[in-house]
Amino acid sequence: MEDQDLVRREAAHEEDVSTQAWLIGAAGWFCPGAGHMLQGKWARALILGGAVWVCYLAGLWMGGHLFTVGGSAEGGLSALLQVPPTIADLGSGVLYIFCWILGVGFADDPAHAARATYEYGTNFLLIAGLLNYLVMLDAFDVSVGRKP
Repeated sequence: MEDQDLVRREAAHEEDVSTQAWLIGAAGWFCPGAGHMLQGKWARALILGGAVWVCYLAGLWMGGHLFTVGGSAEGGLSALLQVPPTIADLGSGVLYIFCWILGVGFADDPAHAARATYEYGTNFLLIAGLLNYLVMLDAFDVSVGRKP
C-alpha cells in the first residue's frame, strides 16, 4: 500500500514538472531569455537571450529580410522553399511577431536589397531564430533537471 502511494506521488510530481517545463520552454520561445529568467538563471538569460536579441536587432539594422510563406497561386511549388527559412525566423518568437505586426523587414523593396549588408542581415535574422530554438531547449532541459 505504501509503495503505491509513493508511485502515485512520484507520477504526480513528474506531471507537474513536465507541465512546468513545457511552460518554461514556451516562455523561452516567446521571449528570448525568458525561460532562464523564470528559473532564476540570470547569467544564462543575459548571455543566451542577449545573443538572440543582438543577432536579431543587428540583422534588422543591416537590412535583413524576414521570410513568410505567401499564399499566392502564382508561386506554385516555389512557395515551399519559403517554409524552412520561415520556420527559422519564427524561432525568434515575439521579435518576429512584433516585426510582422509592424511590417518591418518583410518588404521586397529593390532599394532595400541593394544594401551591401542585406544578405548578412538576412543570415543574422535566421541565426537568431535558430539560436533561440536552442536557448529554449536549454531552458527546458534545466527545468526538467537534465542540466544544472
